[in-house]
Amino acid sequence: MTAANLTIPDELLPADGRFGSGPARIRAAQIEALNSAATTVLGTSHRQAPVKSLVARIRSGLTELFDLPEGYEVVLGNGGSTAFWDVAAFGLVRQRAAHATFGEFGQKFAKATDTAPHLERSLILTAEPGTSAIPSPAALEAAGLGDSEVSADVYAWPHNETSTGVATTIARPEGIDEDALVVIDATSGAGGLPVDIAETDVYYFAPQKNMGSDGGLWVAILSPKAVARAEEIKESGRWIPASLDLVTAIENSRKDQTYNTPAVATLLLLAEQIEWINGNGGLDWATERTSETSGYVYDWADAAEVAHPYVADPADRSSVVATVDFDDSVDAARVASVLRANGIVDVEPYRKLGRNQLRIATFVSVDPADVKALLNCLDFVIDALA
Repeated sequence: MTAANLTIPDELLPADGRFGSGPARIRAAQIEALNSAATTVLGTSHRQAPVKSLVARIRSGLTELFDLPEGYEVVLGNGGSTAFWDVAAFGLVRQRAAHATFGEFGQKFAKATDTAPHLERSLILTAEPGTSAIPSPAALEAAGLGDSEVSADVYAWPHNETSTGVATTIARPEGIDEDALVVIDATSGAGGLPVDIAETDVYYFAPQKNMGSDGGLWVAILSPKAVARAEEIKESGRWIPASLDLVTAIENSRKDQTYNTPAVATLLLLAEQIEWINGNGGLDWATERTSETSGYVYDWADAAEVAHPYVADPADRSSVVATVDFDDSVDAARVASVLRANGIVDVEPYRKLGRNQLRIATFVSVDPADVKALLNCLDFVIDALA
């Protein structure tokens, strides 16, 4: 049996074959809402009430979803998480950042602060892909990266490393300075992993993953301390490009708008997703759902003779991005090719990881029944190709 002519029986196929880790599955109800808004919101000014109301829905919805502490506020800007790394390098890091990196996306933010000419070299604690790390002062010192004379004013790491399927527990590292900021990349974890926002000063994400929207937007939840830091840096006279000015983004968000023209469809899809999650029980419901769904994948991999979870420590395993390694008897790329030919798409591993692996998004929009069906399809394909 060759991959080219292998047909998976219809009764095994999931109702929806999209399992990508970003851009991710968008629910049909969101598309219906987009169609309904085609003549009333799309193509209208982002300074007028119809679009400003979308921003207001996002801000109030996230306030409810994350049960924001008093004084925390939701800020939006254009450009995605990649742009926010530059926003943070210009507007949040006073002198030096400390990072933990254990995959591709954490490394990118670390590079942004490490190479910024107006900042001191970053302290970068690196863990092997498939494991996690937290950049506490003790961990940095143990790695020979810092001591009482070398400290940071920003401590940053990913809540969920999309490239590897590693998740972390978010808590303010012991021993950091009182005015230091905890800055968390939540791009693939926001709304699908548990978090106490009070343990962070900046919790930021782009909405094209668990938040079930499209790219090109960043959203950041800021503590009063983070807002004060942004204002302090701007008042210091540091040159900041207008499109990356965090204070400008804060001031515009308070008016329920963005500094420059946003992708209105992205705003609408995001607002609908947040309200869907809140309407079903909020973050507790969402995290229970992703835990259940990812659990099917990990249980399957633990029981399989030819596969195992890539992330060895169960405490590090993500509930929203599950990675599975295969032994040499299975060509994961060939399996993914067969799946794609049968309408099951985007389960390939992160390209730079270079492993014989599948990566399966178990975001909140992914129906648990679809994951069960996917696993049945995997059994069928692996047996057929053996």
